[in-house]
Order: sequence, then C-alpha cells, then structure tokens
Amino acid sequence: MQYYTDINSYKGLERTAVTLGKFDSLHRGHQKLIQSIQRFAQEEHVKSVVFAFDINKDTLLTNQERRQHLETKVDCMIECPFTKDIREMKAEVFIEKILAEKLHVSYVVVGTDFHFGYKKRGDVKMLAEYAPQYNYQLKVLDKELFQNREISSTYVREALKEGNVELANFLLGYSYHMSGVVEHGKHLGRTLGFPTMNIVPADRRKIIPRFGVYACRVWVDGKCFHGIGNVGVKPTVTDEMRPLLEVFAFEYKGNAYGKSITVEFCAFERPEEKFTSVEELKTRVDEDIMFGKEYFQWQN
Repeated sequence: MQYYTDINSYKGLERTAVTLGKFDSLHRGHQKLIQSIQRFAQEEHVKSVVFAFDINKDTLLTNQERRQHLETKVDCMIECPFTKDIREMKAEVFIEKILAEKLHVSYVVVGTDFHFGYKKRGDVKMLAEYAPQYNYQLKVLDKELFQNREISSTYVREALKEGNVELANFLLGYSYHMSGVVEHGKHLGRTLGFPTMNIVPADRRKIIPRFGVYACRVWVDGKCFHGIGNVGVKPTVTDEMRPLLEVFAFEYKGNAYGKSITVEFCAFERPEEKFTSVEELKTRVDEDIMFGKEYFQWQN
C-alpha cells in the first residue's frame, strides 16, 4: 500500500476509486465504504484510495493503527491534515483540484451524510451535480445500523465511556485495543504473585475506555495471551493520577520491559477502586483473575 501524509505528495496517474471521510475508527460503516472501492479496483481495474481528513482530535484509532488495518486492503492511503488551506477550500475547488486533477477519480464512494469544503457546503448532492463534468460515478451508501441506530464513531465512544467494550467491539468489527512500551512500575504485582506489565498509551490522542478492570488479550512478541487489565490511575498504590494500563497475562513468563505490547479489551468486570490496604487489593485481584479465566474458558 502506498501511504501519504500530504495530498501534494501524491503523484499517481492511474484512474482511482476514492472513498473520503475521517476514518477515525474504521468501524463497520467505514469498512462498508472500503469494501466498495475494493470491488471497483478489482472489477474496473482502477486504484483504490482511502482519503482521510486528519482532524487531529481525540481518536479511536491512531494513524499508525489505521495504516496497519488498511495495509493489505487498499492500494493507497492518504492522510490529509485539516490545514487552513483544506478547511477553507471551496467545495467546488476540492472536486476540481483534488478529486479530478490530483486523484484522477473515476468512482467516488461516500456515506449519505458526507460533507466537505468551506463551511461544509459540499455534500452528496453537489458531488452528483459535478459527476458528468469531471467524468466520475458517485456511489452513496446507506449507514450501517445496529439496534435501530447508525453505527458511528460517536456510538463507539459512548460504549467505551460506559465500559461496554463488547458493544464497542461489535460496532468496530474488531477488538478495541491500546499499545505501548512496557515500563517499570513499583513491582507490587510481582511481589503479590501476579507480575504485571504497565504501559502508557503510545498516542495520547487515543481514547481510553472507562476506568476499571477488563478481561483482555495481550499480544507480546507476536503471541497472544489471555489476561486481565486495569485501566486507570491505580489509586490504591499511587497519587500520580496518570492514566495507564496495567495487565497481567496469565501464561506469560518472559521479561517484557521495554517491549511494545498490544492489549485488546474483551469484557468489563468492575470500575476501578481504591482499597484500604494492599491485602484487600490482592483479594480483589484474585477475584479479577478468576473472572478473566472464566471469561476465556466460556469463550472457548
């Protein structure tokens, strides 16, 4: 996959099938758009292009994660920073200069509520009006629905805020996850018999789920381990108030310090708590471990 972080760097001459949007989570609705340009690429022998407006706000998917998700699915990924020039570009100019002259578009695929251009004047109606002039076909896809509600990044955010990662994972079509480098902590978990791995999210824009304990899958060195994780500020043992993720992978025996790991959230157990003693904490963590083991036993 070709990858660009600036539309001006794109020099392709091939005809393209383009889908446009924020793509800040690649949920099931986004995947529907991408599958459409994949079909055009296969059947019409054009280049599949995902054009993402990089808004630079809190996100469900970092740019690196989005790139990894799309690596084998499309021919080209363009991350377009939402600069003043892009933000204030008239919608008609965007169609002419970006879609027609830059991307040589043959097929445009968007959702029903897609807007673009200065003050969001551009919409699917305008794209349809200009299609004959610039010789492209427009395909507008209806929203994917779940529980009579449109699947959206907002829907996913709400689920994560409630700790409902199972709903979030369904809406996404994959497990919500966080990655980071394992750092040294106070080694309390090792002392109590459950050595943990502490990570701070690699990208601070990445949305953190509701503070609490989850059943998790932990990926280390390309291998997957079942475990439990606490996301929060660890109020029993520290006053730093720095959000981090602490995970215990049941069968992992190695030394993970300095390694990059990925943690998938599978099921919420309980909110984060402040305990009156380390002994009370250990008793509760033993129950958490039992929850995690029973969850994955049930999954199998």
